[in-house]
Amino acid sequence: MANLNSPEDIDYGILDTLIGYKLRRAQVNIFNAFSEHCSRFGITPGLFGVLSIVERNPGLTQTAIANALGNDRSAMVSVVDRLESMNIVERKPSASDRRSHALFLTKHGEAFYKELVAEVLNHEASFTSLLKDGEKDLIIDILDRIGAHKPSKV
Repeated sequence: MANLNSPEDIDYGILDTLIGYKLRRAQVNIFNAFSEHCSRFGITPGLFGVLSIVERNPGLTQTAIANALGNDRSAMVSVVDRLESMNIVERKPSASDRRSHALFLTKHGEAFYKELVAEVLNHEASFTSLLKDGEKDLIIDILDRIGAHKPSKV
């Protein structure tokens, strides 16, 4: 009989053969490690995604950022509120749509982001060190294809 207190002794059955399950387990492990690396910054993987898009695309609207990341638009308000309260991001009226806000990094946000990226790259290195030459590019290629796939409806 399996020791139910030890994940190593549990028979995962079909789960061990499913890409979705393996991706989710890997994501949880990577996100937990991200939290450990970046906890001093008060930044989650989701907030980092928003910051990365804003840093490379200053002036995008909250809606455009939500769409780019596949996030719920309604959740963006609280995300931006949080980043704004940390003096990392600022809202300005959008040049293309007066009903929307465009997002920009503050001066503090620019310096903060550079420091954060250095820590994120350290975090990433702890996982990529497990890989052989070329495997990171292969994994990214595979994940890009899976992420872009739109299964046909039955």
